[in-house]
Amino acid sequence: MLLLILSLMVGSLFVYVSKFNFQLVSVNLGLYSFSNIPLFYVMVGSMLVGLVLSYLAHLVNAIYNSLVLRGKDGEIRKNKTEALELTKRIHQLEIKNERLAKASDPENGDENAL
Repeated sequence: MLLLILSLMVGSLFVYVSKFNFQLVSVNLGLYSFSNIPLFYVMVGSMLVGLVLSYLAHLVNAIYNSLVLRGKDGEIRKNKTEALELTKRIHQLEIKNERLAKASDPENGDENAL
């Protein structure tokens, strides 16, 4: 509903502007020249070209950001696997320490020793 109201307001603004800007102008685009074009069409065309260029700039930025994030995701995945491997290694070393502690436990040794 909000989009419909906004569209009606923008359309009304275009009608109002076109009502007072209907003079005929000539447009020069490099080697090409267009004559007798209403000024309102030039205004709307300029706005549309600006919107398209800004959309393309946004699209390039979005693609760049997605590529950067993809690289970061790979780095995160690599670091997670490394952390998992280190956790496994710590667990193995703890088991080894327990075995060594049991092997050198004084309760299992000489009963007459201090």
